[in-house]
Amino acid sequence: MLAELGDTRLVSSRWLRAHGYSNSLVARYVGSGWLVSPARGVYMRKGGRLQWEGVVRSLQAGEGLALHVGGSFALALQGHEHYLRLGEAEAITLYGPVRPPGWVGKLSLPQRFEYQGKGPLDLPAILYTDEVSETMLAAQGLVWHRLGSGTEALVCSTPERAMLELCDGVSDAAGVYEADALMQAMTTLRPQRVGLMLRHCCSIKAKRLFLALADRHRHAWLSHVPLENVDLGRGKRALVPGGRLHPSYQITLPGDLDEHLA
Repeated sequence: MLAELGDTRLVSSRWLRAHGYSNSLVARYVGSGWLVSPARGVYMRKGGRLQWEGVVRSLQAGEGLALHVGGSFALALQGHEHYLRLGEAEAITLYGPVRPPGWVGKLSLPQRFEYQGKGPLDLPAILYTDEVSETMLAAQGLVWHRLGSGTEALVCSTPERAMLELCDGVSDAAGVYEADALMQAMTTLRPQRVGLMLRHCCSIKAKRLFLALADRHRHAWLSHVPLENVDLGRGKRALVPGGRLHPSYQITLPGDLDEHLA
């Protein structure tokens, strides 16, 4: 067990029971100094490093939860943190059909975890075991991401999926400014991947905002995105009061977007 835990992996009481470790045996391991408990109901090897990456991979691989890093934090991981609002990169945005266990929020970490729900896409959930191939993940708009040598890879959204997840959460002008700045940097999105994500996106708002911002920045890939079978709904969408209506995608955007791109 100690070998499997490595330096950063955590295991829950549920995992330990499922693998034949009784409560009394776990208590003996803690008493002997082999295990420590950074929060009630979860354990790690003594001398291990409590890091957010280890928490995420423990949820994905150890707990078997279909939770991935998406939205704003996935974009930050992939080099776009300087486009995010100050402090937002420290909020690790998790997406999936099930909530993280309660102990996640009780860990002494500088970062905090924000569960964003299932997200705007209707793709079926898969388990992120070590055997999941890059091809299987790509079909979901996901990718293995390794933060550095010697660290475990974890599953996060590709920029195409992460931008749609971010757009889905926009509810005010500040959110549009952030999404617009990020979209300006999205010069290398893959048209077929964008089309796939749009077809599986259930949020009319997210799709319209994504496309309107891409059009605003005249990205070359936009003209190659297959929009057949992409439902953009009907009627106008008033995202911000008093905004300017985008002529093609019928969604209001703040009139002062250019002033916020400095």
